Amino acid sequence: MRTCRAAAAGKLTMMLVTLTLLAACGASGPSPRAWAASVCSALTPWRAEISKLTSSTNEQMTAQTTPAQAKENLVRLFGGAEQASEDARRKVEQAGVPKVEQGKEISAGFRASLASMRDAYGRAGTTIDALSTGEASAFYDGVRAAVDVLQQEYDASALDTSRLNSEELKRAFDEVPECR
Repeated sequence: MRTCRAAAAGKLTMMLVTLTLLAACGASGPSPRAWAASVCSALTPWRAEISKLTSSTNEQMTAQTTPAQAKENLVRLFGGAEQASEDARRKVEQAGVPKVEQGKEISAGFRASLASMRDAYGRAGTTIDALSTGEASAFYDGVRAAVDVLQQEYDASALDTSRLNSEELKRAFDEVPECR
């Protein structure tokens, strides 16, 4: 009788330890505030780079430069935006998964959105790099077309938060100083 109780107690103890370990694994990850701070810290330099890109692209489209100079500058600018998007995506990945309901989906959504933006900038740079600079008007028409496609892809890559609502994260993004 004692052996059955001891064996049952041993199994119960092992089951409790296993459940505790599984619960601890599921609860790992940064708090909503820590995650929001990390994400905003990753996105702040990215936003600055994208803002600079937008201004520089507009300047290149109206500047008195040769098509070859404009091409070189635009390819470099889009390459910088591509790299900035990848840097931000990697930092969001390093932020981990926030301890909130749907944390994995929310984190994955941020990363996927940044990856799509990165890829859009890369494609725009590649498209412009392939343009001939022999005829200025044809070159600038090609640049405008590449920028139009970039804008469409950029808009399509925006994070859809309609299904990923977390009141904890909304509050955290509103409260942490890194997001202001």
